[in-house]
Amino acid sequence: ATGVGTPVAEGKETRSINGRDYLLEHSITGDFAIVKAWKEDRFGNCIYRHTAMNFNPMAATTGKITVLEVEEIVEPGELEPSQIHTPGIYIDRIIKGVFEKRIEKETTQAAKQLGAN
Repeated sequence: ATGVGTPVAEGKETRSINGRDYLLEHSITGDFAIVKAWKEDRFGNCIYRHTAMNFNPMAATTGKITVLEVEEIVEPGELEPSQIHTPGIYIDRIIKGVFEKRIEKETTQAAKQLGAN
């Protein structure tokens, strides 16, 4: 409603909803959405983990073509339906990635004795 009657509205469609005019703005859609998931079944249903859960579920729904890079591919039925973050209907291509698992190493040294030089 804010843009109706302003220069922003020039050449754009307006619609009246419940007696109030609104400016129609089309969404921004990318050609590709590239997202990384933790697990995926062969139907494209996927689960994210850690910080990938922040924006990947929404990003996977925005592209005309969505490419999913996944750590592990499982058989249909192995993922719990209540845990699926993005349904396979949004996924167009799947890439099984090869990931280096870096393991943190704990380094310790002997404690110094109090009073020792």
